[in-house]
Amino acid sequence: MTVVGPFGLSVRDQTLEADIQAGLVAVEEGLLGATKSDVPFITEAAQHLVRAGGKRFRPLLVMLAAQFGDPHAPGIVPSAVVVELTHLATLYHDDVMDEAAVRRGVPSANARWGNSVAVLTGDFLFARASHILADLGPEAVRVQAEAFERLVTGQILETAGPRDGRDPIEHYLDVIAGKTGSLIAVSGRFGAMMSGADESVTNILTQYGERLGVAFQLADDVLDIASDSHESGKTPGTDLREGIPTLPVLRLRARAEATGSAEDRELCALLDGDLSDDGRHAEVLRRLREHPALEQARQDTIRYAEEARAMLWPLPAGPARAALEGLCDAVVHRAG
Repeated sequence: MTVVGPFGLSVRDQTLEADIQAGLVAVEEGLLGATKSDVPFITEAAQHLVRAGGKRFRPLLVMLAAQFGDPHAPGIVPSAVVVELTHLATLYHDDVMDEAAVRRGVPSANARWGNSVAVLTGDFLFARASHILADLGPEAVRVQAEAFERLVTGQILETAGPRDGRDPIEHYLDVIAGKTGSLIAVSGRFGAMMSGADESVTNILTQYGERLGVAFQLADDVLDIASDSHESGKTPGTDLREGIPTLPVLRLRARAEATGSAEDRELCALLDGDLSDDGRHAEVLRRLREHPALEQARQDTIRYAEEARAMLWPLPAGPARAALEGLCDAVVHRAG
């Protein structure tokens, strides 16, 4: 059993392991190549997050999905580079919107060079992803465009908030299906599509990726509160401090409204206060870690991961399907 990639997936088949490792190495080379500019400053800014590392979750899924066709087909590595470049570009933009100071354990691009450079660097990455995508054919362009539309729609819906009468939790799940699930779904689709897998297999891996993507984000929500480490790449409680309404907080607010509990209402009031104060922030974090809402969010994560796993049953049993099931386990473990 070998651990493959920064995400920590356990692979038990040597041939599969070799394919995945070789693919991820090629993706790293592709990312560095795609982020190189004739202008040294642009190269530095564009490679800032590439060199900071990351889980490479999306390229890993591309490589695994490709196992259901020809895993050495020429479009696989470029499509994995496209999805990772797109993901990286959104991080530059997200950090500007969230005024984040740290990303992947290093100063964010906006903290280092300012918002304008960060936004333009994200745009540069989108441009480079589009350049690669153009060589993969019109169908790949269409798939990526639709996913990007969903991603942006999710971001806008998050900014706008739920409409009157809409359940905030349902709204949030729709937001992350767009913001996170859409690009992870494309990872599964590209891997299968570029490998020449049957359309039915491609559809299965797309739906699997969507559900796994939601579970992946929910695990991050749980980690933001439950972890004392930097497992999520951010300081624990960052989303709380920035006022981002993650699932544990939404579960808390729903319970407070349903039960009228004075303790829950008090905690909600603390959340609505100034969490830039370290003492208040620490108190909210401590109380949320002990609150049933956190366990509810953890169970939501497990539910989506199990839905993803169930999608895989029509696929032929073997090392590739076992590895995809292992990704479900890995996501749940992060939230454990």
